[in-house]
Amino acid sequence: MRTRAHSTKLLWLLFVVLLAYPAAGREPPKALQDQLASSPFVYISSTRKDGTLSRPAEIWFLWYKGSVYVGSAPTTWRARRIRWGRPQAKIWVGKPDGPSFAATGAIVNEPETQAILFETYAKKYPDGWGKWEESFRKGFADGSRVLIRYTPD
Repeated sequence: MRTRAHSTKLLWLLFVVLLAYPAAGREPPKALQDQLASSPFVYISSTRKDGTLSRPAEIWFLWYKGSVYVGSAPTTWRARRIRWGRPQAKIWVGKPDGPSFAATGAIVNEPETQAILFETYAKKYPDGWGKWEESFRKGFADGSRVLIRYTPD
């Protein structure tokens, strides 16, 4: 027979686990996923200290395994705000007033995803990738660029 103290400990453990793993990773509707698969750009607004969203910034992206990935300098506001504990963002697909969703950003170290990002960018952005490829590759290698994963909330 379980004691009340044991049950209370189990409830607290469950509470801590739920806090550690917020309700993120929900898939956007199928129509939005299709747009993410075909759109050349997303527009990302990060959360300022006062809780408002920044102006949407157009950015190249990779839609992969249910998340939006971007390569960014660690000095950008989106990267700084994640490091400062404000990972919430809003992402618009295709245009700044297009369909959107809330997401949680994280700076990640995923070399296999970086490789897929490079391959995808080469196909998706053939006119600009030649100019930026070396910068991306060197940047991920020397830390002057970070990989950010935005998981839909």
